[in-house]
Amino acid sequence: QVQLVESGGGLVQAGGSLRLSCAASGRTFSVYGMGWFRQAPGKEREFVAAIRWSGGTTYYADSLKGRFNISRDNAKNTVYLQMNSLKPDDTAVYYCAAQSRGYSLLYYRGYDYWGQGTQVTVSS
Repeated sequence: QVQLVESGGGLVQAGGSLRLSCAASGRTFSVYGMGWFRQAPGKEREFVAAIRWSGGTTYYADSLKGRFNISRDNAKNTVYLQMNSLKPDDTAVYYCAAQSRGYSLLYYRGYDYWGQGTQVTVSS
């Protein structure tokens, strides 16, 4: 089992920045990759970004490239999501997820473990 705890969400004005953190514990040696997804009210869960644990290859939703950046600290078993130039449309619950099976990191169904989510609200 892998446990994930997100932090760093909150309320920010449009144009501002936030950094989300996701700390992993448990069987972290089994993690193939980690990702961030978000879900706004009435909408489906949406891929945001992902990173391979070994090698650090990153993936982004096309619409978010250039504004969001995913990174990891292997020593701390933590993944970060730096979000810049935030827009009201970025308002959502952001979820951290981990995958151990080597599936594509872009699809939420491939993930084994999920955090509880952290709310990000961007005011106009």
